[in-house]
Amino acid sequence: MQRRAFLQLAAGVLASGGLAGLAPRVLADAIEHRGMDAKSFHASRRFMQTSFGRIAYVERGTGPAALFLHGFPLNSFQWCGALDRLSPYRRCIAPDFLALGYTEVAEGQSVAPDAQVAMLIALLDALHVSTVDVVANDSGGAVAQLFMTRHPERVRTLLLTNCDTEHESPPAAMKPVIEMAHQGTYVDRWLVPWLANKTLARSPQGFGGMCFADPTDPTDEAIECYFTPLTSTPRRKALVNAYAIALEHNPLAGIGDALRRCKVPTRIVWGKDDTIFSVAGARYLDETLGHSLGVRYLDHAKLFYPEERPDVIASEARRLWSLVGEA
Repeated sequence: MQRRAFLQLAAGVLASGGLAGLAPRVLADAIEHRGMDAKSFHASRRFMQTSFGRIAYVERGTGPAALFLHGFPLNSFQWCGALDRLSPYRRCIAPDFLALGYTEVAEGQSVAPDAQVAMLIALLDALHVSTVDVVANDSGGAVAQLFMTRHPERVRTLLLTNCDTEHESPPAAMKPVIEMAHQGTYVDRWLVPWLANKTLARSPQGFGGMCFADPTDPTDEAIECYFTPLTSTPRRKALVNAYAIALEHNPLAGIGDALRRCKVPTRIVWGKDDTIFSVAGARYLDETLGHSLGVRYLDHAKLFYPEERPDVIASEARRLWSLVGEA
């Protein structure tokens, strides 16, 4: 019944003009304001000292907390538009994973998905946050599934976008990345040239063409924000390579039974033009999760659509939160 209620709620929001009176097709084609610029985002960054290192995060808003988990090789800037839209309703917390973004990793610290889950628990404890609504993308979605199944008491709701699933982790597209990472060359062969030549980064041969639907994405400032810290020192490069290698042996293997037992209300919003993760992943999640609220498929949307279409993230999150009575 909750799935039906969710669909009725979504239809009601559209019919009532809750999304500025725009029909779904118009929404899909709209150019969205992305949120704060990189300079403002950098200025709002905070650090929390933990045993895992100094964890970089951005926090906006008050009230019940929402946790935003970014993709690879991005950082919390991916969620800048969503934070703008959702901070009036939630205490939005967007950390940078170990080895990515501006987080400073402790010496000898693992950056594998298990360690990422433990780091998130430590961060939330330090921030005195007991429960969260989780929003996740890409490898952040793998971490979200591990987090939810291991700590279900700490997750109110989960909004999953295109991400790893048990049968597609890592995806085939990650294999060359992992091979280069084993050789210690991934950052130098891909990220360094993309940082130096942003047109290349946006090309079909770059991560823009691979992961963004708009050929003008990612912006110059986004590329700078994402790749400058990762290419800054030999140690940072090694950590990025270690992050990729840690995904080689499926971190979600055997998670299916735990997903079936999980009662966390979960909504899936999947970009149909993703060349990294197949739509079969969305179907698997919908059929496997113990409390799935269905899938919304997006046309003209690739892996990193949450950055390009934050209005979709915001509207789906608010509907999900409304369904559990905490909009």
